[in-house]
Amino acid sequence: MKFLDEAKVYIQSGAGGNGCVSFRREKFIEFGGPNGGDGGRGGDVIVEAVTGLNTLIDYRYQQHFKAERGGNGMGKDRHGANGKNKIMKVPVGTEIYEEDGETLIADLTEVGQRVTVAKGGNGGFGNAYFKSSTNRSPRNANPGQPGQEMILRLRLKLIADAGLVGLPNAGKSTFLATVSAAKPKIADYPFTTLHPQLGVVRVDEREFVLADLPGLIEGAHEGTGLGDRFLGHTERCRVLLHLVDGMTDDAGRDYRTVRAELEAYGQGLTDKPEIVALSKADSMTPEEIKTQVAKLKKACKKTPLVLSSASGQGVPEVLRALFKVIDKTRDSLDSDEESGEAAWQP
Repeated sequence: MKFLDEAKVYIQSGAGGNGCVSFRREKFIEFGGPNGGDGGRGGDVIVEAVTGLNTLIDYRYQQHFKAERGGNGMGKDRHGANGKNKIMKVPVGTEIYEEDGETLIADLTEVGQRVTVAKGGNGGFGNAYFKSSTNRSPRNANPGQPGQEMILRLRLKLIADAGLVGLPNAGKSTFLATVSAAKPKIADYPFTTLHPQLGVVRVDEREFVLADLPGLIEGAHEGTGLGDRFLGHTERCRVLLHLVDGMTDDAGRDYRTVRAELEAYGQGLTDKPEIVALSKADSMTPEEIKTQVAKLKKACKKTPLVLSSASGQGVPEVLRALFKVIDKTRDSLDSDEESGEAAWQP
C-alpha cells in the first residue's frame, strides 16, 4: 500500500428536513387542528481515529464526503427521520486543519478518538409547533437549516517510540530490516527510502515501534532532495537514533549536516533525546573505526555507539540504549499526568 501523509477533502453535513403544513381531516370532525410534523436533523461529518491504518491513501481516490439530509415532516404529527452521520476513518496521529493548512481543528492521537468537524442542520418546525390560543390553524412551517460545508486538510504524523534520522545511505533501512519484521527497500544508492517505514522492534522480551524516515541532505529545509516534509513524523518520537555512515570521509561533518537541518526545521526536534551510532562497522578496519569515532565524538559531544546491521555487532546495545530512553520518557509523562490529575482534584 502506498504511503500518503497529506490529503485535502471536501465535506458537507446534511441539511435539516423541512417542516410540514397539514391539518387533521377525518369523518365527523369538522375542524381538525394542525398536525404537521417537524423535519429531521441532518447528519454530522465525524472524523474517527481507528487502528489498522497507517496512511491517508484512501483520501486520494475519494475526496468528497457528504452526510445524509434529514427527512421532511409529514402529516399526522409524523416527524422526519434524522440523517445518517458520515464517519471518516483515519490513522492514529492524524491532524485536521482548516483549508489554510495552519488552523488546527483537532489532533487525533488515540484509537477511538472522535471529532465532529461539521454539524448537520436542524430540522424545520411543522405547523403544529405554531399552534396557540390565538392562532388555531397556522399555515406556516419552517424549512430545514442548511448543512455546513468546508475543505479540510488532513496531515498524518506517525506515532513511533523512536525515529531513525541520518543522511541517505547511512544504513537506516538495513538497521530497521535487521531489528524488525519490516521489509523496506534496500539498495546502494541515495534516496532508496521514499516514504516512512514502521517496524516493531523486540529486545529483552519487550517491544517498541521504530520509524525509518527518508534521508536528509544539506538544504533539505529549503526543499533540496526530498526536503523536510517527512520530519513531521519525528515530532511524536520519544527518542531519535542518528545513524552516521562510517564509510564517509568525515563522520563529524555528516552529523553536523543533519543536526543543522533538524535545527532549521524547528518544532523542538533538536531538544529530543538522541542516540548517536556509527554504522557499517563490518566494512571498516579498527583504525578507521577509531578515527571516525573520534571525529563523531568531537561533533556530538558524546561517545557514539558502533554497530553493524549486517553482522549484528553493537545492535543489541543500541536497542537497549533506545529502550532506556523510551522508558525514562514514559515514566516522566506518567508522573506529569498523575501530578496534573492531582492538581485538579477538588
